[in-house]
Amino acid sequence: MLDVSWWQFLIGFLLLHIAEGLTMGLVFQLAHVVEGTHFPVPNETGQMEEAWAEHQMYTTANFATHNKLAAFFLGGLNRQIEHHLFPKVCHIHYGEISIIVKKTALEFNLPYIENKSFLSALRSHFLILKKFGREATVD
Repeated sequence: MLDVSWWQFLIGFLLLHIAEGLTMGLVFQLAHVVEGTHFPVPNETGQMEEAWAEHQMYTTANFATHNKLAAFFLGGLNRQIEHHLFPKVCHIHYGEISIIVKKTALEFNLPYIENKSFLSALRSHFLILKKFGREATVD
């Protein structure tokens, strides 16, 4: 079906998956494992203490929200807060929705965690990993 040999196909297949895996890994790490996000554990009955929407606000962060290129290539996943709260809404609306979500978070004293750029989110990710490493060596 294709005018390539099996090994060329295999190399392409592997490169595609490595690139996609790296992209998705970075997106989800920068959206959940950064400074300011919480890592709650269930209570003794296995239930989370806060309501579902509150949980999303505490455990999720946005990054590079004003970068149209990032929004295009990531399909809006750089706005993870809005993605989690409104998973069935098309990502092109997340910018407008974020204004309402930020205002509501402020009104109800909930966090709205946002890193201005990809690099600031990456820095925040490394700082939180460093903090976790220190905490692990103290215990």
